Amino acid sequence: MPLGLPQLPSSAPAYRVPWRVLRTDRAHPLVLNGGDEPVDFVRVFHDDPDAGIVTDLWGQVLPSERVELCLCATDLDDVVVTLAWFRPDDGLEYVWRFVV
Repeated sequence: MPLGLPQLPSSAPAYRVPWRVLRTDRAHPLVLNGGDEPVDFVRVFHDDPDAGIVTDLWGQVLPSERVELCLCATDLDDVVVTLAWFRPDDGLEYVWRFVV
């Protein structure tokens, strides 16, 4: 290996994002933890034209648990929702974004 190149860690399986979004009602999407493990300290961020950035604190979300997100005051064609959470196994923070 040439000098100066970083050593890559051994291959580990990729972490599959646990979220599934049910968009039956675009203004109230249901966010489902479709993973096999709980996720901790879940926070949700999105823009609101009147309030600026809105932060919802969901805490721990268990496997198969669904949480309704209210996007009534947003422009549904323009909003981007960001979820941030921690996995109990590794303590790392993960971030995932979606649109409705």
